[in-house]
Amino acid sequence: MRIGVIGAGNVGGALGRLWARRGHEVVFGVPDPQNPRRAALLKSTGGRTRVAAVADAAAFGDVIVLATPWSATEEAIRSAGDLTGKTLIDCTNPLAADLSGLTLGTSDSAGEQVARWAKGARVVKAFNTIGAENFGDPLFGEQSASLLIAGDEPSAKLTVTRLATELGFEVVDTGPLKAARWLEPLAMLWIHLAYAQGFGPKGHAFRLLRR
Repeated sequence: MRIGVIGAGNVGGALGRLWARRGHEVVFGVPDPQNPRRAALLKSTGGRTRVAAVADAAAFGDVIVLATPWSATEEAIRSAGDLTGKTLIDCTNPLAADLSGLTLGTSDSAGEQVARWAKGARVVKAFNTIGAENFGDPLFGEQSASLLIAGDEPSAKLTVTRLATELGFEVVDTGPLKAARWLEPLAMLWIHLAYAQGFGPKGHAFRLLRR
């Protein structure tokens, strides 16, 4: 699969590396592709990826991963160009600058805002309720962490489900993209437990239990 990852930080870097190791073609889209710091990212993928401008990575990918700080998200989407028909995995959370809370909630969500900015894209909310440190090892004891997703396009959610299952997650479809209004506060709870309560970034994950 051809995957364009917009953002090369913790989340984007981790997902790009992991999917490249599984044979997917990955291009990272960043505002400064010539920055020498990008060499370390490419080295960590064993030469299986490349770095390009945001628009080039977006044009390359059939699947686009949006892994930017919330404050940079609108500009990143604008730089990406036309995303019509592409599956867009929205990993963002609308975090306040000091991480004290969310700037959107209950009546709107980052996922819905992303869909308004990226008109025509098939947006799926995913990879936002667990820390990137766990993407390569979502097993806790004998159980896999749940990856909660939301989106309006069934075929796009099937694509995301396939990619997440490859990494070892149990995927839970929470319904339409509007459900991102509940997933993003859950991400805030994960952050609170990790850092305010001392659970640590690899110490916990959410799993949905069913009878």
